[in-house]
Order: sequence, then structure tokens, then C-alpha cells
Amino acid sequence: MLWLKAFHIVFVVSWFAGLFYLPRIFVNLALVAEDSDAERARLILMAQKLYRFVTPLAVLAIGLGFWLWLGFGFSGGWLHAKTLLVAILAAYHFWCGRLLAGFVRGKPARGHVWFRVFNEIPVLLLIAICILAVVKPF
Repeated sequence: MLWLKAFHIVFVVSWFAGLFYLPRIFVNLALVAEDSDAERARLILMAQKLYRFVTPLAVLAIGLGFWLWLGFGFSGGWLHAKTLLVAILAAYHFWCGRLLAGFVRGKPARGHVWFRVFNEIPVLLLIAICILAVVKPF
């Protein structure tokens, strides 16, 4: 089980790294001048590659977490709360995919300030998930 836990942590960290950077690319895309096609195309390519890279990491992180859940059981309020936050994180991941699709179509959903705030959501989720997993407050 320790090997599963170790790889679960590796994939979670990698997934979060991607979710920290992808919305930052969205901030830059929202700031690109309309006549700067090369810069826009480069940023979209970076975002697409990153999204395709982190999606399997998310699947592996969630899959190993589920496997750990089967091994240790699903008990304690902290685990229920953590599972809810992971579900929110997965929804955030797919929301990033939808926002990326909008950029590809040439229709950014929001301005750069909104994307700066949007970029902070995974940080808040990471803090809450780590506290729940380590402290197990309830």
C-alpha cells in the first residue's frame, strides 16, 4: 500500500502542477493583442499540450486514490470532505478544457483579471485537501 500511496502523491503533485500553469496560460491568452496571431497560436499549442499531458495524470491520481480507498475503507468525515474537493478539482480540470476549447475557437470566455482569480482556485483546493489528508480534523 505504501507504493500505491507514493505514486498517488506523485500523480497528484503532477496534476496540480498542470492545473497551476494552465490557467496562467489563459491569463496570457486573454492579454494577447488581436493582431498577434503567432503569439496566440503558440500559447494555444502550449495549453493544448499541457492539458493533454495532465489529463492522464489526473486519471492516475484519482484511480490510485480510489484504489487506496478500497484498501483502507471510506470512513471519517475528513475523507468524505476530501473526496468532495477532489470531485470539485476534477470539475475544475474539465472546465479548463472547455475554456481552452473557447480559446481555440477564438472566443475567450473572460478577461485576464477573471482568469487571474480563476488561477487561484487550485491553490485553495490544494490547501484544503492537504489539511484534510494530514490533519484529519473530523
